[in-house]
Amino acid sequence: MSLAESSRRPSGLADDAFWSDVDRHLVRYGGGFTPEVIVRAEGSWVETEGGRRLLDFTSGQMSSILGHAHPDIVATVSRQVATLDHLFSGMLSRPVVDLARRLADSLPEPLEKVLLLTTGAESNEAAIRMAKLVTGRHEIVSFAGSWHGMTAAAAGATYSSGRKGYGPTAPGNFAIPTPNAYRPDFTTPDGAFDWRKQLDHAFALVDAQSVGSLAACIVEPVLSSGGIIEPPLGYLAALQQKCRERGMLLILDEAQTGMCRTGTWYAFERDGVVPDILTLSKTLGAGLPLAAVVTSAEIEAEAAERGFLFFTTHVSDPLVAAVGNTVLDVLERDRMDDRASALGDRLRTGLLELQDRHRVIGDVRGRGLLQGVELVLDRETKEGSDELGAGVTRRCLELGLHMNVVQLRGMGGTFRIAPPLTSSEAEIDLGVEILDRAIGEVSRELLG
Repeated sequence: MSLAESSRRPSGLADDAFWSDVDRHLVRYGGGFTPEVIVRAEGSWVETEGGRRLLDFTSGQMSSILGHAHPDIVATVSRQVATLDHLFSGMLSRPVVDLARRLADSLPEPLEKVLLLTTGAESNEAAIRMAKLVTGRHEIVSFAGSWHGMTAAAAGATYSSGRKGYGPTAPGNFAIPTPNAYRPDFTTPDGAFDWRKQLDHAFALVDAQSVGSLAACIVEPVLSSGGIIEPPLGYLAALQQKCRERGMLLILDEAQTGMCRTGTWYAFERDGVVPDILTLSKTLGAGLPLAAVVTSAEIEAEAAERGFLFFTTHVSDPLVAAVGNTVLDVLERDRMDDRASALGDRLRTGLLELQDRHRVIGDVRGRGLLQGVELVLDRETKEGSDELGAGVTRRCLELGLHMNVVQLRGMGGTFRIAPPLTSSEAEIDLGVEILDRAIGEVSRELLG
């Protein structure tokens, strides 16, 4: 089957030559392509070559927190690319140092040392590399529903998908159960999720497999590709204690949750923990390739003494650093943490109303403007359906709403809903309204 056929391309939206070039020349890198040609984007909307406007409830790739073509970002890029865009990696510029200082100022002590990179995978790669060097160990622990990137060490710590067929990862990668309260594997006598027992069991298994070289645990404060799973309050603190007992570093990956997305500047603030190493990406560049590793002066000094090496082509690039400074300007000026919290409450209220109307919505979860809706065939058994999730996704697109559904083995389809922080109340309401219609039509068609 061709790419165009697998994408179920509607007729008339692009000429046959375009889709023929797609079939002939593009490498397929994960699922089908959206069957529309996008020609421009602005705010919460993208526009197709056929003239359709699609409400973007994914913020691009969960990154464009200020929407598309934000005027402040456009102005910064236009100015910076004409003056200072890229340098030899050993050279420094003011945007780089300014962004490092401002990120440190936004974080609790002792996080104050910053490495500026490009992607989430790259920042996680650097963080894991640093943790291994500083501890002198090599074993890495992460969640079974994790996604940390597609490069070597990051992919080794990724378990939600993409593991089959590539041969062995580096030795010493261990998965622990995802703390999913909707699908609990350990329960209290009254049926509630017993996450403490699950965590104790998880590290008993880690200890049994470890060769005594545990270096770090890397986790997302809210798992995204894992199905918008939010660990219960208290979990991250208990996880950090498990790390402390074993001499491990705790790395928090806030690729999607950082920069006000969840209603606070950083998702870990809710839990009263401070990681040893923090990674940022996606939201930091508001759609441009910018990432950061942030750690303490103590860890940085130890890494430097041991010869830490992460000399890449685009480390400390001034263009994207200038964009990062503008992102911080807008987040601070427009109080986007408060805005994300208020809009998130509005979104959640709307989604809970949908749950009351549609029996196929098993769970609504998440925080701020990172929400999840899990679709199931039966609320009692929680049986999932790939067909249902895919059908609702297609119908949303037909109705003018771009959505992203995660479908993992043993789970129903879970929509990752992440509108831009600049969305209006009317746009939030419209997205919920379209989702309501799509779920209703598809579930009636499939289930009667």
